Amino acid sequence: MRVLRYGLVGLAAFLAGCARQAYPGFCLCSMVHPYITPGSERDLVANVGDRVFFAFNKSMLPDAAGATLGRQAAWLEKYPRVDVLIAGNADERGTETYNLALGEHRADAARDFLVAAGVPAARIKTASYGKDCPVVAGNDGVAYQQNRNAITSVVGYNPQNCR
Repeated sequence: MRVLRYGLVGLAAFLAGCARQAYPGFCLCSMVHPYITPGSERDLVANVGDRVFFAFNKSMLPDAAGATLGRQAAWLEKYPRVDVLIAGNADERGTETYNLALGEHRADAARDFLVAAGVPAARIKTASYGKDCPVVAGNDGVAYQQNRNAITSVVGYNPQNCR
């Protein structure tokens, strides 16, 4: 009985420390995966979503993008010291010049949504990779659809290992 009592006291002390962020990134009292540090790139990807997708030759945000970008805006509000990079991408069709411009318009559309949602513009950088950094290799409809995107990442992290 004494062991159980000490065990419960120890667990309570651990959880109290966890609530004070004594163990950032490993907290049994949160619903976050134990290896994901709050406010990190992994947190953004796993708990919010880091990318929105576009129609062929379009840079206007589709309706489905609003939910993801809304979650990103809320996440950025929760972590005011985190800056992000939005990388616009295109599939392999089209010229390099056209795809760089299209990627830039896609990144700008995502940035404009976040700014309209209250995120300070100074916290958001944009880049265009055009067709140079595909997420999915291939030249079929599935690959094309996955590569027409804007990907948000924490500044300092490069999910595509590009440039």
